[in-house]
Amino acid sequence: MRIAVDAMGGDFAPAEIVKGACEAAAAFPDIEVLYLVGDREAVQRELDRQKQVPPAIQVVHSDEVIGMGEAPASAVRRKKKSSINLAVDLVKTGEAQAVFSAGNTGAAVAAGQLKLRTLEGVIRPGIATVFPSPTKPFVLIDAGATPDAIPESLMQFAIMGSVYSREILGVAQPKVGLMSIGEEDAKGNEVTKETFHLLQQAPIDFVGNIEGHDLFEGHVDVVVCDGFVGNVILKTSESVGHAIVTWIKHEFVRNPIRILGAILLRGALKSLKKKVNPESYGGAPLLGVKGTVLIGHGSSSHVAAFHGIRSARDAVKHHVNEAIVKAIATAQTSG
Repeated sequence: MRIAVDAMGGDFAPAEIVKGACEAAAAFPDIEVLYLVGDREAVQRELDRQKQVPPAIQVVHSDEVIGMGEAPASAVRRKKKSSINLAVDLVKTGEAQAVFSAGNTGAAVAAGQLKLRTLEGVIRPGIATVFPSPTKPFVLIDAGATPDAIPESLMQFAIMGSVYSREILGVAQPKVGLMSIGEEDAKGNEVTKETFHLLQQAPIDFVGNIEGHDLFEGHVDVVVCDGFVGNVILKTSESVGHAIVTWIKHEFVRNPIRILGAILLRGALKSLKKKVNPESYGGAPLLGVKGTVLIGHGSSSHVAAFHGIRSARDAVKHHVNEAIVKAIATAQTSG
């Protein structure tokens, strides 16, 4: 297996990305080649800091980097020698089977769409993000790739999300919910109401509409929405998570008794932190394109980079794209 990594993508690149890549190459011997795409001198400098550089690591030089604040599509077209472009090119030419980037999300999506194109039968790709919940993780799709999705695309998101949940999260029969403003099928806008009826006919386990308060209750395994709504949910959830951690820390240090309580609860708090830590879930796959594209958070540490590469490896090993093509074809036939 060969995986390309955008070594210059992310707030802490290339240091954290290179470190995570080295850890992944050492942990997974079936990764024959792990390409680190970026400025050769900068990448090599970070490799020299590692205790051990696995033989699978290879550096591919790139002259440019797409910044986090740049307009994605125009930057991808303008900076043809950027690290994300060259990393995706390795997948396009067959030299790699997957790519991981923690850089500009829009640029990763644009590069994936423009260079790899969509899988057979797929209208638009979607970003599938894994969220933790008290009982089990669930997949939300789309988290930002297609802000204005049509009902047919939303139906395909449900199918692709179900495939990912089954193949990667191990859910035998994923339950799918449609994000709306009420449980009744008559609730929502025209797009969600039309999507509701399409999902009833799709070859998935559709349980109906869900609302915001249902997200973390563990009732569904896949949450379907357009990229606009999904990205708002993602960013809001991240913000609330950070706020809660800050509030808890503030309350625990207000007096000595609470500090003692915090010490006694240290084990439980560490367990909770591990459970809700998004870095442990790896990157979010861009489902529906030819090739495997994993997108990491901009603030990815070496831990997140490691798990992002692991997720890319898992998607290739479990033949997720082949399963998506088959599931989409089945839906078209039954429809």
